[in-house]
Amino acid sequence: MAKCRADFTERHLRICFGKMGRFIGSHPWWFLITPVILSTALGSGFYFLPDRMSNDIEEQFTPADGRAKTERKYVQETFPGNESLFSRLRLSTSGNYATLVATSDGNILTAGSLQEILHLDFKIRSMLVQFHNQSFEYVDVCAGVMGSCTSNDILDIFKYDANNIDAANLTYPWYHSDFRSIPLYLSVGSVKLDEESSVVVSAQAIQLLYYLREDNKAKNDLWLESFIYLVSNESSTSVQVSYSTSMSIQWEFEKSPTSVIYSFSVTYAVAIAFSIISCWRMDNVRTKVWVASCGVLSTGLAVLSGFGALLLLGQPFVMTAASCPFMILGIGLDDMFIMISCWQRTRVLDSVPNRLADTYRDAAVSITVTTLTDALALLLGYISPFGSVQSFCLYGGISVCFCYLYNITFLGACMALNGHREEENKHWFTCAKVPEDLPDGNSKAFGICCAGGSYDQITEREETEAISQMFEQHFGPFLTRKLVKAQVFVLYVAYLVVSMYGCWILKEGLDIRNLALDDSYIVDYYNTKRQHFSEYNYNVMVAVTQPFPYWDEGEWKRLHSCISDFESLNYVNSTSAWFLSFQQYANITGLNMSSREAFQAHLPNFLEIAPMFRQDINLTADDEIQASRFFIQTLNKTTAKHMMTGLRETAERCPVELLVYHPAFVYFDQYTAIMGNTIQTILVAAIAMLVVSLILMPSLLCSLWVAFAICSVIVGVTGFMALWGVNLDSISMINLVMSIGFSVDFSAHISYAFVSSAKRDVNEKATDALAYLGYPILQGAASTILGVAALSASRSYIFRTFFKVVFLVITFGLLHGLVFIPVFLTLLGVSLNWRCPISL
Repeated sequence: MAKCRADFTERHLRICFGKMGRFIGSHPWWFLITPVILSTALGSGFYFLPDRMSNDIEEQFTPADGRAKTERKYVQETFPGNESLFSRLRLSTSGNYATLVATSDGNILTAGSLQEILHLDFKIRSMLVQFHNQSFEYVDVCAGVMGSCTSNDILDIFKYDANNIDAANLTYPWYHSDFRSIPLYLSVGSVKLDEESSVVVSAQAIQLLYYLREDNKAKNDLWLESFIYLVSNESSTSVQVSYSTSMSIQWEFEKSPTSVIYSFSVTYAVAIAFSIISCWRMDNVRTKVWVASCGVLSTGLAVLSGFGALLLLGQPFVMTAASCPFMILGIGLDDMFIMISCWQRTRVLDSVPNRLADTYRDAAVSITVTTLTDALALLLGYISPFGSVQSFCLYGGISVCFCYLYNITFLGACMALNGHREEENKHWFTCAKVPEDLPDGNSKAFGICCAGGSYDQITEREETEAISQMFEQHFGPFLTRKLVKAQVFVLYVAYLVVSMYGCWILKEGLDIRNLALDDSYIVDYYNTKRQHFSEYNYNVMVAVTQPFPYWDEGEWKRLHSCISDFESLNYVNSTSAWFLSFQQYANITGLNMSSREAFQAHLPNFLEIAPMFRQDINLTADDEIQASRFFIQTLNKTTAKHMMTGLRETAERCPVELLVYHPAFVYFDQYTAIMGNTIQTILVAAIAMLVVSLILMPSLLCSLWVAFAICSVIVGVTGFMALWGVNLDSISMINLVMSIGFSVDFSAHISYAFVSSAKRDVNEKATDALAYLGYPILQGAASTILGVAALSASRSYIFRTFFKVVFLVITFGLLHGLVFIPVFLTLLGVSLNWRCPISL
């Protein structure tokens, strides 16, 4: 029986790559031109980019299967809105609106300040907007109540006359007039009350809202844009105004890609410069300037092909995918540095096809493992319920595959052509044949500029770079000392402790403000709103989803018990309900509603007096109440996640079938989905990484250390991400999924080089691995960090977060690859270097 070996896949992969390298080395022009033609053809897909853009915030940054979306559908079907009786309280969405908050350092409730607010309000309402060669005003698009536009309660109280402010006796949080009770906490902020009563002494902020109908979006958008232009150009000495609209976040979010165009240009310029400098050799023949330049070009072709192909197939493009080119650049350059390092270890006197064959054989496993793990991690991230994550992972995963394809074809062809130039001992720039040694009688300057082609006559290989020698002669021996190993172990424990602490304090959820640029007017609005209107939170809808006998005293007690449960929560302030008002009306008028017949007989009269409550009752044709709803006012005393889940749990405990809903819950559902989904995606991807490494690497040791590196780096990135002020949200989740692939790269290279080393002593094996791949790994890490460094100054939270996470991934990946893994391999390498029989 033939001997079974675990390196079956590895051996055949090396053989196949060797044949491929020889063939490409013999026919380089075909493999240079074909990728260019293919990427040009696929790049035509960018023509469809404007049509493929899909940046709807709700669609991309909330879970597709979110519970609140199902609840919203129920509310919209059960309680359809009434255009003639607009109610902000009863909206199933955020609605169409413009809003402003006027603030003052002192008391804004003065005649002078109020006069300025009234003047601004008048200009907004009388603002003329052009639409299809016709003018319209606010009254033509406003949401109405009984034929009139919705008004602002605080201005109604003053009867639109600033002089009435002294006569008004404002009470907080509710102002009671002759006809109704007004929630003053929605209009007035940072209130100071009289010590002995609820009378308002002073306030620092007034909020105004202008709601629009939903029948003509184009018209509404024009009015909202005009509102922004008008308010942004208003100035006042005593009142400061911050403003926003229902479309502002969406519009500001769509500006983010243009904010990184300059960064993208800078990134590729820096990458080209770094690649050229790091691959520069003083030898005018052996220098790899053109190979480095082609390596950067290869990643550009990969992005062009990957993005173009998906755009041609009609795949939606989300703005988060704009980060992919920065990631692809790092991956592509990492593979290029590995291939150049392998080329330099081939025999100079061999033919170009043979040198390229040897290069491919040596680089095959390393670049294949890293590419497969990167691509798998990204493509597995497509299982996420967040559209933004799906788009990034799909565009990134396909681009990584093209990057791999072009590195082994286009870049290989460039290396072959560069090899032919070296074979003929030609100058890298002039392509003129130059002498290998400095001719007699010529200056040293002539030798620096016009000579080259030397190599190690003993090994017949190119001269080793100084940094590689440093890894072999200094860093490797230093790292393998016993005292240094102990210090490395202590350093790792400290790293792990800090990382786990960061994971413990990690916050969840995407702050909606972060989707706008830092200098956006929205940021100022949200900050002002938080400062002055933070006490009261959301007015949450509670729907009774079953037919309920409100006239039955026993059944009523069950429902009242549920209301008491809600009000017992420390973040619930009050309850408003049609049936409570109906009961109050019956008590005042002396009606007896203890029977079904009496209840149904008197209800229409009550609804005539209070028609707004009609929207809270779902009646059948025979006046049976199928469902109804009431509202609870919440306070800002807990996190959005705890508030939403607490209300849902309270509703589930109620013996009556209840449903709680607010439009913001659609966004808050990310809090319940993001952590579990991230862990699930990471675990699935990590298992896939382990399987890939087991198949492609001939040692259990490599696979175990790859799995260890994935877990260790992700824990570190997550922990330090929290310490750096980044929450776990759909944006950082994208980067965590990406980090799975990146975390494999360096550890896979070093582990594979360690077990492949011919040395017998574990310390010598570690030193050999560092000497062989230390410099390429350092080059890859530096190029990736430089590639995203321009994003650190981005005005967009999305791209700044991308920089932070990539920086952490590369830093910790490099720390593991060049410090932790080599040391741990020397401690455990002997006992775990086991080869499992797999195939004949």
